[in-house]
Amino acid sequence: MNAMDERLRRWRLVLGGDAAETTGVSLGGRDAAMDGALGALYGKGEKGGGRSGDRSAGLGASAPSVARWLGDIRTYFPSSVVQVMQRDAIERIGLSALLLEPEMLEAVEADVHLVGTLLSLNKAMPETTRETARAVVRKVVEELEKRLSTRTRASVTGALDRSARISRPRHRDIDWDRTIRANLKSYLPEYGTVVPERLIGYGHAAQSVKKDVILCVDQSGSMAASVVYASVFGAVLASMRSISTRLVVFDTAVVDLTEQLDDPVDVLFGTQLGGGTDINRALAYCQSQITRPTDTVVVLISDLYEGGIRDEMLKRVAAMKASGTQFVTLLALSDEGAPSYDHAHAEALAALGAPAFACTPDLFPDVMAAAIERRPLPIPDMAVRQ
Repeated sequence: MNAMDERLRRWRLVLGGDAAETTGVSLGGRDAAMDGALGALYGKGEKGGGRSGDRSAGLGASAPSVARWLGDIRTYFPSSVVQVMQRDAIERIGLSALLLEPEMLEAVEADVHLVGTLLSLNKAMPETTRETARAVVRKVVEELEKRLSTRTRASVTGALDRSARISRPRHRDIDWDRTIRANLKSYLPEYGTVVPERLIGYGHAAQSVKKDVILCVDQSGSMAASVVYASVFGAVLASMRSISTRLVVFDTAVVDLTEQLDDPVDVLFGTQLGGGTDINRALAYCQSQITRPTDTVVVLISDLYEGGIRDEMLKRVAAMKASGTQFVTLLALSDEGAPSYDHAHAEALAALGAPAFACTPDLFPDVMAAAIERRPLPIPDMAVRQ
């Protein structure tokens, strides 16, 4: 097949049936099967009921046909594309209702977004499906832990060591960068060197608790991916003896899930995605749990659409910061990029010295390390700054 024929073939697959007739390309074999799988989801529906030209899915509500379709797309497309198509199917054809059937769950490609959908269906899930759903969620959680735990532990442990600096370090524990900067006045130009009068070194965190971390997570429907990632990070942090970790989730009610942090799957099934939002009430609870303000980091993960008392929320943040608590505001903890959020509340928090920004899971360890060391956070360009 020459380059032009290959280009026409690709356009035929992209445009679908009627729209692609002018390409003059006919499909057969694997290409025809791929085209059928795409057309079932993105093609024009054959039945009426919509406006002329509306696009609708062609899978219908038949569980067997959906199961076959799920198998087909896993056969013909890479995992990343399958996940996108499943997400679109949930939105376009009500696949979420069929996810209440064990056979459907066994056929889908598991990812963070699917976990969020399952959690939103948690209360409606029949017992026959619950164990299968837990298995799907556990698979995703274990993959995330494998990806994120090593770097998180390394970053946070290093930050704890550096935050416990000592003035008479052994040679291997000397922080040369800080030592040189602290002794620049002792520079000897004739020798081209600094003679340090004071050594600054890294301390080593003992087994006792050095920092308290409170993850305060909005569990409204739009925050599904953030809830999943926060639960995984909470479990990782809770496994570190030198960190005392508390996980609090909220909508209009506040639930402390700290006791379940040894199993993030239990944490996730303890959440209830959806509902309203009362950030002030959640922060009031977190504030009541702070016993060592200068050794505490509070991480609020929310889109900031507050249904509670806005001024009280801001007063609580100001009071926590005044007491020495490190306060971090994440608009999202996910790979999705800039989220929808309440700009007025974000600007108000930024004015208090708590800039709000979205954070990818890979950046989160660096954010925690910076907060523990009380140094500037690695804030992306899209952050709402003062």
